[in-house]
Amino acid sequence: MSSFDQALTLPSGVTLKNRLMMSPMTTRQSFFNGTITQNEINYYAERAAGLGAVITGAANVEAGGKGWPGELSIADDKKLPELAQLASAIQAKGAKAIIQIFHGGRMTNAATLSGVQPVSASAIAAERPDAETPRAMTTAEIHATITAFGEATRWAIQAGFDGVELHGANTYLIQQFFSPHSNRRTDEYGGDREQRYTFIAKLLDSVFNAVKKYATKPFIVGYRFSPEEFETPGIRFADTLWLLTKLRETKLDYLHLSLNSYDRVARGNDYQDKSLLAYVHEAIQGKIPIVGVGGVRTRADVANVLNDAELVAVGQQLLFDPTWPLKLASNNDDAIFSGNFADAMAYTPFETPLYEFLAERYHS
Repeated sequence: MSSFDQALTLPSGVTLKNRLMMSPMTTRQSFFNGTITQNEINYYAERAAGLGAVITGAANVEAGGKGWPGELSIADDKKLPELAQLASAIQAKGAKAIIQIFHGGRMTNAATLSGVQPVSASAIAAERPDAETPRAMTTAEIHATITAFGEATRWAIQAGFDGVELHGANTYLIQQFFSPHSNRRTDEYGGDREQRYTFIAKLLDSVFNAVKKYATKPFIVGYRFSPEEFETPGIRFADTLWLLTKLRETKLDYLHLSLNSYDRVARGNDYQDKSLLAYVHEAIQGKIPIVGVGGVRTRADVANVLNDAELVAVGQQLLFDPTWPLKLASNNDDAIFSGNFADAMAYTPFETPLYEFLAERYHS
């Protein structure tokens, strides 16, 4: 097991000063057109000190991939000045700046897209309340989206970020192409696991080609994934373990497991002997660093995650305790916030868009 304060050099050659990362979280603080605001820049800067890296909330790579109002965008070079300010603000606190890039796919709605119908691998609605049926993407649209991820990587490099994280989790478009629920295609992008992986494989090629062409120094490329889906048919943990046999052979710098609790076990009857994180760590065979996440609040939580991962991502704790990493590093554990997050809404200062979003989350 590694200690959280140990440095880690990633496969690309980028060195993180420690094993702590800020988990990507939605904040809804960007302008309507996806330009980042000064409030959002301040939000990340206030939480960057003491971390090895900050992963931003999701930034869409195409206008049609916007998932919600107030979402960050990296769909064109018009956003570069503000994105550069964000990267610099994070780096000024000593952390590497990683921007998460994504496409919402069917997990959005026409209202968010100014009246345009959402798209996905197939015309299958998500199993959630008020889900809209998306339009199946044409082959040309798929190619355009794959290219857009490469272009977003280019913009990230030019804005001065240290890396990108591909959001292949939480049922967004990348996951939609791998899922047998959302992908019913009969062309080269649909079928069995191998065929449903085609979109991911081409996406990785697009991103790494951009890194090779535009990066003048080592650049991080991470990938986030969800281990299981609730839908039937859907991704089962066995499918994810198969996916990991593919991803562990790529040039990715890390694999980031999306969990609400780091010690969660699989939903099915199989894989019950240990946590999902432990199974994932075993499956990767030490070839790529693993990021564990989910409910990390204490020194003990950090140590537990690092039993089965090389890096630990922290989310909600940093929302309400921005200097948490500094307290951990200085052994000031008594000052670490340990209260209820919903109660903390009453006395934690948040700017209006973020406050309203969090109030809806914690008080609904």
